[in-house]
Amino acid sequence: MSRPTTKVLPKVALVGRPNVGKSRLFNRICGGRDAIVHDKPGVTRDTMARDVEDRFTLLDTGGIGLPEENAPAKIVQAVEEQVFVAVESSDLILFVVDGRDGIVPLDEEIAERLRKSARCPVRVIANKCDNERVADSVHEFANLGFGEAIPVSAEHRVGIGRLFRSIYENTPEPTQVEQEEEEEDRRIRIAFVGKPNVGKSSITNRLLSSDRLIVSDVPGTTRDSIALDLDFPFQGDRIGKFRLVDTAGVRPNSKVDSSVEFFSNLRTRRAIDESDVVFLLLDALTGVTRQDKALAGEVLEAGRSLVLVVNKWDLAMKAFRSGGVEGYKNAEEFKQNYQKAAEKELFFLPQSPFLFISAKTGFETASILGTGERVDHLQRMNLPTGRLNRTIRDLIDARPPKRMHGKPFKVFYAVQTGYRPFRFRIYCNRPEKFEDTYRRYLEHGIIEVFGIEGSPIRFDLVGKERRNADEEK
Repeated sequence: MSRPTTKVLPKVALVGRPNVGKSRLFNRICGGRDAIVHDKPGVTRDTMARDVEDRFTLLDTGGIGLPEENAPAKIVQAVEEQVFVAVESSDLILFVVDGRDGIVPLDEEIAERLRKSARCPVRVIANKCDNERVADSVHEFANLGFGEAIPVSAEHRVGIGRLFRSIYENTPEPTQVEQEEEEEDRRIRIAFVGKPNVGKSSITNRLLSSDRLIVSDVPGTTRDSIALDLDFPFQGDRIGKFRLVDTAGVRPNSKVDSSVEFFSNLRTRRAIDESDVVFLLLDALTGVTRQDKALAGEVLEAGRSLVLVVNKWDLAMKAFRSGGVEGYKNAEEFKQNYQKAAEKELFFLPQSPFLFISAKTGFETASILGTGERVDHLQRMNLPTGRLNRTIRDLIDARPPKRMHGKPFKVFYAVQTGYRPFRFRIYCNRPEKFEDTYRRYLEHGIIEVFGIEGSPIRFDLVGKERRNADEEK
């Protein structure tokens, strides 16, 4: 039997100075709205990648030469390092310039750096050629040393067909590579969410054992949601397959002061919707904030399983080594009290697991993947109907709901109708008596009995009249 194969696509990188329209061109070529498009320089920071027509992988990179008034110096340096990692690994460079501006000194500087770094063909793409006058003036870009420029307008779809032909002519055909073992198609999609500067990119880098993402202590470094695949070797030669999604730090809507942040928040919320398991990062030294509570609520509202990750635990350990923390005997007591206080603040959680880790030192970071795999498995369970009904009856007997007009709440029958999130249809006599506090009580009881921690539950209550109508159908 022949081994299964996988297709390896050539890589095409969009590079250039800030605000020449790389992200808009990326979206036009990909046919979507994955990259954030904005007229403010420096919006794109991490390298985004999308497969196009099963023919090539397109990379959208950050702007080279971003002025320091638009971003701190360490961010500028990190962005440019990422750009040239993409340049060195690509099969074709699309050097994007502004057709309306003509050649500017920064274009010449970038061209010189590309001559030194690029190991593949470079084509100049003159963007923003919205009219014939601008398109006719692009011949000067030949002076950059990479041949005639291709005039395009990403905004108005001008020249995109010619650009595709150039990409096909300058890149090799995709290759088929044999796989060592048969792969399952599905990967567990894990999203890391949290307020800015809590360590989401650092955790992703630690798990990937690379510096694939820009990591900095400057809040707001990640603007887009970045998805990266990871094959992780567990004990016993078993390989876990994951897709890690690093999201932008979400701030409260009242503090979102630009359209860039607004769309970054939208990308994060879309990443939550598309995830299997969401890991909400908390800061070990600040505890649960109002924004943490809001994010947790959004995750559960989306019906996604939730795990709490307390990052920067190395700082708490360091505090105890240097004299301790007032009011606590040791780090273990501090951990227990931290979790207890967090659970009190996040009382609405479906008994989500708590992990204490340090992305900086690597302490317990591997537990994220094991927990993600376990929670993903739990949320896909089909619960036995008989045991489900016995559990609900036992919970109601142990703590009956409040009486209303002297009539007790009764459950006639319950059945599971879905998962991710778990959905249970409950046939009862008085659905109006099902208050939020009692819903949480039943939810927690079911989670505890069946061990489905971290998985949200939805109840669909069917009253007696509706129940009879359903039975007649």
